[in-house]
Amino acid sequence: MLGLAAAVGTAAATPSLLTAAPAGATHRPWCEEYTSLGGGLHPVHVLRVGAPAARQVLVLVAGQFGAAGSLRMLARELAGRLPGTQVWAVDRRETNLADLSGLRGNDPDRAADRYLAGRYRSVSAASAPYVAGWGLATALTDLRRVVRAARAGGRRVVLGGHSWGATTALAYAAWDFAGRPGYRDLTGLVLIDGGVHDAFAGEGDVYRVTPEQARAGLADIAAGTVFDPSLTMGRTETYAILQLLAGRYAVAAPDAPSTLAGRLPAPLRPPGPVSNAGLLRSEYVDAPLVPDLSVNPAYTSIATVARTLAAARPGAFEWYWPQRLTLDLSAADPFARTATTDLLGLRLCHPTAIDVPLYSFQTGLTHGTANAAARWVVAHSRISSASYDGDDAMTHLDALWADRNPMLRTLVPFLRRLEP
Repeated sequence: MLGLAAAVGTAAATPSLLTAAPAGATHRPWCEEYTSLGGGLHPVHVLRVGAPAARQVLVLVAGQFGAAGSLRMLARELAGRLPGTQVWAVDRRETNLADLSGLRGNDPDRAADRYLAGRYRSVSAASAPYVAGWGLATALTDLRRVVRAARAGGRRVVLGGHSWGATTALAYAAWDFAGRPGYRDLTGLVLIDGGVHDAFAGEGDVYRVTPEQARAGLADIAAGTVFDPSLTMGRTETYAILQLLAGRYAVAAPDAPSTLAGRLPAPLRPPGPVSNAGLLRSEYVDAPLVPDLSVNPAYTSIATVARTLAAARPGAFEWYWPQRLTLDLSAADPFARTATTDLLGLRLCHPTAIDVPLYSFQTGLTHGTANAAARWVVAHSRISSASYDGDDAMTHLDALWADRNPMLRTLVPFLRRLEP
């Protein structure tokens, strides 16, 4: 189970960019700003998109290995249609670990020569042992900083996410923050192709972490498995770097023969010569690494994939995903207090008390289990208003990257109803 999404260009680390709003936007001014919310040595960053004066903020969390840039296209589409809503896409603290110093300028050859030769700062368990403790409690503490900032001035906050980002949003709602349930900070929940309680069962992912398995997982982390190895191709960060490079080549010269293709690891290498755009088509349409990492060209163009991947700050992918976060999110899936959650210190104390409106959208990835799981959450809580939608022809990434996104037909009205 992996979750990701869209981006265009690279924004500077903190300045505000007042730009033209996308087609379909109904208001001005249009603000797009990537900024830090603080946090000492490990700050949290957000990409803010839309009208600064909006009285409602939709905070979005990307899924596994996904970063804030993956949510940029969806953020623009939503903010452009909702004058009263600004969208904040969250970059978790681990995005600070990526060495982006070799990505200045627009020369993909120069960047490729540097990164493929390993001439950058690579982070490991030895150099960053503190990441061993970056689990769900850390992620939610950071997310609460974002939510509190979004609530400043009396604004309403809707919390949502994609894939495991949806799981994170529900965990926040159920979490006990020193006696205060997380859902009290929110006026709504948005689940995009993810959630809890077997939301991913339709793609074959069922999470039942026993206390014994949790102890074994903690032991592995203590022994050095600090980063999730799911996408490791030589180094933990290699996959994310290769996608960024592939995007930059396809943006710079889509029809030129790909010089990157022959330098890829075998699982990503196309069967024959391809163009730069053809390499992305091979990876995301013809032979995706896993179903999560694919697009349906009827919804998402290769040009959009290229622009999404080419961004560096914020980027589409996290380079380093904490293994402790994988363990904790897997253990949180039953969405109840269990012996395993107690062992891991997961404060999921209030799932049955959640009482804010919920929206759920599913693609063909989960074959119906994402919405079924959302209905279970509603049935086992105090949620009295819920909306469900889906499109089985869409992929997991289409929900975020689509040039033509059917989800907007129902998500926009849901969010509009919540606006003050």
